[in-house]
Amino acid sequence: MKNHHFLLLTRPAQGHLNPNLQLAKRLASTGARVTFATTINGRNRLKSLRTFDGISYTFFSDGHDHAEPPKNGDFTTYMATAKTVVAREVTRMIQTFAEEGKPVTLLIYGFLLPWAALVARQLNVPSAFLVVQTATVFAIYHKYFDSRGSIYNGGCNIESSVSVKISNLPLFSSSDLPTFLLPTDQYFATSAYFNEHMKYLEDDPKPCVLINTFHNLEEASIKAIDNIQVIPIGPLIPSAFTDGNDPEDKSFGCDLFDSNRSDYLQWLDSKPPHSVIYVSFGSLAVLKKEQKVEILQGLLESGRSFLWIIRPSDDDEDEAVKASIQEGSSGKGIILSWCSQVEVLSHKSIGCFVSHCGWNSTLESLVAGVPIVGCPQFSDQATNAKMVEEVWGIGVRAGKTEGLVEREEIKRCLDILMEDGERGEEIRQNASKWRCLALEAIKEGGSSHNNLKMLLDSSYENTLYK
Repeated sequence: MKNHHFLLLTRPAQGHLNPNLQLAKRLASTGARVTFATTINGRNRLKSLRTFDGISYTFFSDGHDHAEPPKNGDFTTYMATAKTVVAREVTRMIQTFAEEGKPVTLLIYGFLLPWAALVARQLNVPSAFLVVQTATVFAIYHKYFDSRGSIYNGGCNIESSVSVKISNLPLFSSSDLPTFLLPTDQYFATSAYFNEHMKYLEDDPKPCVLINTFHNLEEASIKAIDNIQVIPIGPLIPSAFTDGNDPEDKSFGCDLFDSNRSDYLQWLDSKPPHSVIYVSFGSLAVLKKEQKVEILQGLLESGRSFLWIIRPSDDDEDEAVKASIQEGSSGKGIILSWCSQVEVLSHKSIGCFVSHCGWNSTLESLVAGVPIVGCPQFSDQATNAKMVEEVWGIGVRAGKTEGLVEREEIKRCLDILMEDGERGEEIRQNASKWRCLALEAIKEGGSSHNNLKMLLDSSYENTLYK
């Protein structure tokens, strides 16, 4: 087997860092050399970053080392600068490694970094795109931006009401699509960069896409991506919760937020099995004050214990709302700024997960066998919520009234998942089934395990690397 050097290039969002670092850990466990690279801006924001055998870290500029994330109209300018600077930085990294006698044998890059693949191609280094969303979402991008019959069409003639059909899956209407694909979305400008990225993949003679999913979960979507080599390698979740090869591997190893691990785990230990509702909306979604109040009242009316993650904020009003919620929880729940989500979801006391349905959260819940109340906010979350309810049957999607999930709807969904009714029992059985299939995929001999092994197999190099 060739002495591989993998360079993993990712942007500094928690949803990107976690699966990338978990992939780095898996590759390093085989004896490969792995360099994990993120932006200087990301390094400055990290609260923790663990060291691992076989993994070294490097940080590169994207031209915005001390800037805040772009807002709406600033995005185009932000990305134009990043495109030039990132291309230069990737060139520098690859050339430096070669001069040091550690040539990069495969560049693995993430969303909104398509220029890295062009640089790699120019320098004769193979590359693979790591998708940290579902194969279904990527299949939607594939259809939406496909030059053979694009819905996008340069962004000029897109209607607010569009739909995408993937064989053997329900129709994805406008309300089910990733939000930035629609011209009414405030981040519609990002669609131009996804279109550019898909064109790069089309132009690549042997495009390779790694996806944080597994074959049985998304077979139909994987088959729908007909002109790209798609390799499912997930779930990219710490070993202690998947293959068990490393019982000490209980966290991804990086965090953008601080947490107090011992207190909340002790609190969970004191609760009966499957009795606690876990609530979290990830690292990016910001809930309105009114939505937080509705969620609190729905939780209180359900009469069940809950653990709710509300991220720290610089907004005094938001912190006042958080304090008010804490005071109004009537001792039924606790509110934290951050936690180790994989540990919480795997705890015996957790009965369901009220989630934004970001892919990392959804996959972590699926691996833990925990049913989901889906409350999608933006990006790919509505697509994931549809799959959760209509395809995998592991949860329910909360309905909105004028953009708000009201307390009665929260309670209705919680009652379905936490009580002994027929639908709740069916959902729990489905959750258990998919948990077993996820674990089978990642263990030795499983589909994802074998796919990852191919990246290290010298015989496979002839198809991917040449």
